[in-house]
Amino acid sequence: MASTAPRTPAPSVRNGMPAGELGTEGWHKPWSGTNGGSCVEAKRLPDGRIAVRQSTDPTGPALIYTRDEMVTFLAGAKAGLADFLVD
Repeated sequence: MASTAPRTPAPSVRNGMPAGELGTEGWHKPWSGTNGGSCVEAKRLPDGRIAVRQSTDPTGPALIYTRDEMVTFLAGAKAGLADFLVD
């Protein structure tokens, strides 16, 4: 099981930075399917945070979330709390 101890964020990794600066390795499309390429890609960063980018713009901005932020978002989405976004 992965450690949940807080890690010091890498100072050069920031919210909104070009995703291309995070490299090409390690990006996953956990939500892909037969949606014509409209995918979100995610990457676990060395300090435990998660980077998210749009697959159709892999060098565009990356959103950076802490593990706790992502866990909270995913739990809420599973509970239907984000359904208003696509209704």
